[in-house]
Formats: sequence, C-alpha cells, structure tokens
Amino acid sequence: MTNSTSSVQPQDMMADWSEDSQIWQSLKSAIADSSGFQRWQFEQQTVEGFQSLSLDQQVQRYLRETLETLAY
Repeated sequence: MTNSTSSVQPQDMMADWSEDSQIWQSLKSAIADSSGFQRWQFEQQTVEGFQSLSLDQQVQRYLRETLETLAY
C-alpha cells in the first residue's frame, strides 16, 4: 500500500509565503489607491487610535468592515 500524503518541503513553504507576500503587497497597494478606501480613511480620522495604525492594519480593517457590510 502506498502512502498518499505528500510531504511539504520547507523551501516550498517559503516560496508560497514569498508569493503570498507579493500578492498581499499588490492587493494592499491597489486597495489603498481606491477612492472607496480613501473616503473610508478620511471618515476614520476621528476614530481614536486610528492614526497609529499601519497601512496593513487600516486595509485589513477596511476589508473586514466592507465584508461585514456586504454580509447584511
């Protein structure tokens, strides 16, 4: 009987992570340049602690809020 599980090599995981990171950077940049994100970002200026968030955190929050709104 043969073993059907495949083994994942560390170099494969690193390649996947690197590719994922590049995709996230491109996606984050496209979102940050969008008018919807920029409008949302302007509206968030009055939210306490918003200024201290990184662009990564802002985009993640924007996506979460947008998806929550769409879920209704």
